[in-house]
Order: sequence, then C-alpha cells, then structure tokens
Amino acid sequence: MSGVGTPARVLDGAGVAAAICESLRPRIEDVRRAAGRPPALGLLLAGSDPGSEVYVRNKIRESEALGMRTALKRLPDSAAFGEALAVVDAFNADPGVDGILVQSPLPAGMGDDAERRIFAAIDPSKDVDGFHPENVGRLVQQTPALAPCTPAGVMELLDRCSVPLVGRRAVVIGRSDIVGKPLAMLLLHRHATVTICHSRTVDLPRVAAQADVLVAAVGRPAFVTADFVKPGATVVDVGTNTLTDRDRVTSIFGAGSKKLAAFDRRGRVLSGDVHPGVADVAGAITPVPGGVGPLTIAMLLSNTVQAAERRLGLRS
Repeated sequence: MSGVGTPARVLDGAGVAAAICESLRPRIEDVRRAAGRPPALGLLLAGSDPGSEVYVRNKIRESEALGMRTALKRLPDSAAFGEALAVVDAFNADPGVDGILVQSPLPAGMGDDAERRIFAAIDPSKDVDGFHPENVGRLVQQTPALAPCTPAGVMELLDRCSVPLVGRRAVVIGRSDIVGKPLAMLLLHRHATVTICHSRTVDLPRVAAQADVLVAAVGRPAFVTADFVKPGATVVDVGTNTLTDRDRVTSIFGAGSKKLAAFDRRGRVLSGDVHPGVADVAGAITPVPGGVGPLTIAMLLSNTVQAAERRLGLRS
C-alpha cells in the first residue's frame, strides 16, 4: 500500500476503456447479423459550447472506429426547446436508432428545466445516458437498466484494477444527478459504506479522510488536497477543468512542471478536481486526462450496444 511520500499507483482509465471497446466488437457483429446493420447512436448537439463540440466529436470518432453508426443532429444557440424535443421524438420513432444522447448543456434560452424535460422525453430503452426517470428508478432498485456512463465507467475501473469495495468506506464529493448520486448508489450495491458530501458538509476534509475510496466530482480545480485523503486510499478524479490563467497553473502544478510547459505552448491545460500533491498520500489515483474521461465514452458505446441487443432480443 502506498502512503505519504510514496507515489500512488496510477489507474489507467484509457487502457481499461480500450479493453472495454475491444470487448464490444463481437457483440457489434452479432447485432449486425441480427439487424442487418450495426448498433446506431443518435446525438443531439444544440448550441455552440466548445467543450460540447469536443465531447461529441470524440464520441462519434470512437463509435465509428468500432464500426457503429452515428446520426448527429445540430441545432443553433437560438433554437427553441420544441425543436430539440422534435429531434428526440424523431430518434425515438426511428427503428434504425438504438441509443439517444442529448449533449449537455442545452442553450440557456431553452429554459432552466430544459435538460430535465428533454431527458424525460427519451425512450427509456434508448436512453444510453441513463438519465430517464425510469432508468434512475431501476438503478435504485438494482434491476437491469442503462446506467449513467461516468459512474458505470468508474465502477469498471475499480473492478478491473482490483480495488476492494465490500465493507470499505467510500466517500463521494459531489451530489449531481449525473455522477454523484448514481455513483453512490452503484457503490452501495457493491456493499461499500457510502457517504455523499457537498458544499454544506461540515468539516469536509475530515469526512473525506475516512474514505478507503474517495471520488471527487465537484468541478473545482485541485479542490481535493492531501488533507482530504487517508494514506493508501484510492482516489478517483472525475473533474475535467480547463485552466487559462498561468498563475493558477503555477500555483497548482509548480513552476517547473510539465503542465506549466504545456500551458505555455497552448494557452490552456486541463486540471482535475484533485491536487497533484494527493499522489504522495494516496495508494492509487486516476490521472486527468486519461482517467475517467475515456471510460465515460466507452460506457456510452457499451450502453448503445446493450440497448441494441435488448431491442433485438439478444439480451434479456
């Protein structure tokens, strides 16, 4: 077990994601033989958010690299909610589409509750993000469902890296519907003792430092520092934050760091929610990039294949 002064084991999310994708190839061929076509993913990208453009491009690239089909529908920033709903309705009705993904965030002009309403409009059997209320309920009840991709990817990583969960203390920092809550439920199903922390948690570092498995999903660069971490704990960094301030990069990573050199070349770098100093305390840690991000895409593709199999009767 690693501890103070001993660098943590790096959990290779990119490698695990590649293995998951390779395991999908024979299942994709089974769908092709049964349906006369490969599994197909319909994507809606509304607005011009730069991060969303990158995420969708990566999802399409990885899908098509496995021989899957993708159908991308774009809407401008000025689009009304009804236009987004019409795209989802068309995907729902299309027998050639197995999975539907609506890229967040939606344009602000669609309303504060647009994402909740659009997720609820997706056919639950095609809801490969796992956000429909029916799939959320199935997740809680531990019945077969399409689980949210990032939490499912974290669980795959922990399993494939032989991180023990039964009877262990798990702390999730972040209570979002997309990551924090569903991941806590998945950990609970695996017999971990789970605590969810958030902005109003009293003495957060003390609570976090009780964890054998600590998950950071707050969207704040380098928020989790060494005093949050029990020596030898497994730390999963879900954060992907873009830093554009050189002084901030220097304060987090140091004046002679590779991150600062990368910033000087590109004008921006990625930071997780976990401070790099945590690597000297933790037993294992996920990198950013190359940790949870690739797993999210891999589980999206896995959910799409699973949705196709169920619609074709290849899986119960």
